[in-house]
Amino acid sequence: MAQNEILTMKGITKTFPGVKALSNVDFKLCKGDIHALMGENGAGKSTLIKVLTGIYPFDAGEITMDGRPMVNRSPQDAQNNGISTVYQEVNLCPNLTVAENLFIGREPRKLGMINWSEMNARSRKLLQSLDIEVTPTTLLDECSIAIQQMIAIARAVDMECKVLILDEPTSSLDEDEVEKLFVLMKKLKAKGVGIIFVTHFLEQVYEVCDKITVLRNGELVGEYDVENLPRVQLVAKMMGKDFDDLADIKSERIGSVKEGESVIEAKGISHHGTIKPFDMIFNKGEVVGLTGLLGSGRSEMVRSIYGADKADSGEIRVFGKKVKINTPLDAMKAGMAYLPEDRKKDGILADLSVRENIIIALQAKRGMFHPMKRKEMEDAATNFINLLQIKTASMETPIKSLSGGNQQKVILGRWLLTNPRFLILDEPTRGIDIGTKTEIQKLVLRLADEGKSIAFISSEVEEMLRTCSRMAVLRDGKKVGEIEGDDLTQEKIMETIAGGEKSNE
Repeated sequence: MAQNEILTMKGITKTFPGVKALSNVDFKLCKGDIHALMGENGAGKSTLIKVLTGIYPFDAGEITMDGRPMVNRSPQDAQNNGISTVYQEVNLCPNLTVAENLFIGREPRKLGMINWSEMNARSRKLLQSLDIEVTPTTLLDECSIAIQQMIAIARAVDMECKVLILDEPTSSLDEDEVEKLFVLMKKLKAKGVGIIFVTHFLEQVYEVCDKITVLRNGELVGEYDVENLPRVQLVAKMMGKDFDDLADIKSERIGSVKEGESVIEAKGISHHGTIKPFDMIFNKGEVVGLTGLLGSGRSEMVRSIYGADKADSGEIRVFGKKVKINTPLDAMKAGMAYLPEDRKKDGILADLSVRENIIIALQAKRGMFHPMKRKEMEDAATNFINLLQIKTASMETPIKSLSGGNQQKVILGRWLLTNPRFLILDEPTRGIDIGTKTEIQKLVLRLADEGKSIAFISSEVEEMLRTCSRMAVLRDGKKVGEIEGDDLTQEKIMETIAGGEKSNE
């Protein structure tokens, strides 16, 4: 073992029924290195992390920590051995306070009882040191996804780990929060902590990482120094083939977008405390982007249209006809579909199969007195597994066993099965690999070409520019402008968000 290697994994193999998730994979982490673990969805990144942290047993191979053999049989074993993990989707307790989540399982005690004042004081000090603006006694469920993510990171940091695993930690963070995280990562690096950083943001890898390990189809492609691996080569190694610039996606469609028939018209819609009254039109065959900083009201706008948050004012018209949208079921019956931002909380039904997750929205739309026949369910599931290239052992596999990107494809299939006229996609590519991201972007444009109206939300402005023909800009819960045509540039969007353009409502 090299003198500064803190962790080595050799010949790791892991098989699930019908799927070889890892095949003879090697990985090593050095003290004070930020090491990116990269690959497409299904490449084996999450499985490798779960093997390391004791969630999954492995079939073959060996793991050493500081030169000593190590087998973690549970996440608690991993923590005891100095390995802390923050997963892509926050895995905390929403019904507990921030402080309780920070110290769960290791609460300070006095006379055998939890010392609440000490726990809250230590939490406050920890949160302040990381510039996280939340009080320790706040219920986690009342915090935004971004704050929840930062709390999960704070918990891991406070455990004084030797190895910190960050699995897509920046997916829910805005630019300022990402920078705060990077500052923290560099501080930990300077102290000798080894960091395994799983991300799909290439620019983040090249900003903070020292090394990159690439996996593909459960096998090791190689380990590389960041400075010696150009981005184009990294993408090619992840994909296993040459990969055209994503910017080419939009070039196929430039000039083909024409103003079509109004599908959804929202007038004066608002929801108390989240979104101020706004007007918005979504036309047939058009991809309309909603952009703004984290907390600007993008998700709140579509939730109020869809009835996930019942609007306090205004009206919705579908193809010119006024409709009442009090619940999501009303929206579904009006031809709407909604892929939510948080797929774990609002999207997947974890214990149900891929087939059941695909058909459930259509069944709800039809009602309990019109049950789908088994063959109809199986045909629908088979169709979308093939159409969206969902990687699963079978349609009966529990969706929780799939990678994040494949879960996202299942939810897309669920809504496409209902044949919606208006499709809301809230962060459809967040936390998934470049290849799947490109597939989804192309699918979005194809659906628009088929006449569907689409609302598209993404934290990546470049992705929005590739897919959207028009964009609404939001700030502080208010729509502050719309941009289209030659004005649809990143500079113009930033200027509008910053208040450099008057609202054209």
